[in-house]
Amino acid sequence: MKNLARALLFAALCLAASPAHAQGAEATQAATAPADYSIDANWLCRPGRDDACAHDQSATVISADGTLTREPFRPNAAPPIDCFYVYPTVSLDPGENSDLVPGREEIYVAEVQFARFAAVCRTFAPMYRQNTLASLRARMAGRFTTPNRELAYQDVRAAWRRYLAHDNHGRGVVVIGHSQGAALLIRLIAEEIDGKAIQAQLVSAIILGANVIVPDDADVGGSFQHVPACRTPTQTGCVISYVSFRDTAPPPPVGLFAHAYDPRSYAPLPGMRVLCTNPANLAGGPGTLHSYFSTQVTGPSAPPGFSWTSPNVQIDTPFVSTPGLASAQCRSDEHSTYLAIHVNVGEDDVRTHDIPGDVRAGGRILPDWGLHLIDVPEAMGDLIGIVGRQGEAHAARRR
Repeated sequence: MKNLARALLFAALCLAASPAHAQGAEATQAATAPADYSIDANWLCRPGRDDACAHDQSATVISADGTLTREPFRPNAAPPIDCFYVYPTVSLDPGENSDLVPGREEIYVAEVQFARFAAVCRTFAPMYRQNTLASLRARMAGRFTTPNRELAYQDVRAAWRRYLAHDNHGRGVVVIGHSQGAALLIRLIAEEIDGKAIQAQLVSAIILGANVIVPDDADVGGSFQHVPACRTPTQTGCVISYVSFRDTAPPPPVGLFAHAYDPRSYAPLPGMRVLCTNPANLAGGPGTLHSYFSTQVTGPSAPPGFSWTSPNVQIDTPFVSTPGLASAQCRSDEHSTYLAIHVNVGEDDVRTHDIPGDVRAGGRILPDWGLHLIDVPEAMGDLIGIVGRQGEAHAARRR
């Protein structure tokens, strides 16, 4: 798994999505028929099943003074809305496109990025034949590859259409994706939702770790023509999107994330920027993040010997929450727009004085990748809180 971080980032470049990109060479690839989503096994998560979204989400809350409090998790028995999730590049399958059989990697990423949303919505997540880690590693090594990227999109679109036809029943829905999954959702929203009747059922879109493009002076336009940025927790039909970097290590002048570029040529787009909506303060300005980190964090996202407390205390829950440890603020410079993450370390704070999430290769932090691996966990509590309020607002408006 040591190359997972590299592949997650490169997926955003390989699958940078926009309507224009979809009409280019990628869309001309020969594709087999989309997957059949009437088959239950082709879903990673569905309501009422013992699947990836039904796993334990209990957390240990670690206070600054070292107090540990167990926080149980209770899914909502009758949530008013649905959530539809597309996972990032994780497949360890050997081919250039994955199969539709959930591996431990797909199950794990759903547990970390999506299962907690069961507190506020019914959870739907299709398997899809994504561009695999093996294919990405080969391309990064300079070898010619021919992954069928159009197939991944056709699968996601087929799952979305099946969900609408057989499961939605007029309910509000949140679409959620990260990295490759977010890029696919950018295209799906542009082609299937933006400006169409179904947009009335869009509670929100959470598009993380991918570049949603907007004009410099507006919150809509560019990637989407009718889906604006969310600026209050009760606004619906809007998008929450960001790419995160440490405030001490902003994006370099040229890079894959935080820069507005043409997804076909990667040329800069004058007058455009990458959208940033701070989940800790949608109205703007700084805010303290409500994070939920996996206690199974290993590999390139955490430095060797990483511990949540000093001295180290054994944590027996699958997640930890660290109130007040991290805060966020959207920042822009002449090159980029991003969510700047600050680690708040008090002198007497016995918790870790850092957070995991940097992308590392050969022991070196890769600066243009930022905190890509924790785009979702760093603000999980905030995102769930927002979706809960949006769901209530959506239901109230429909009444």
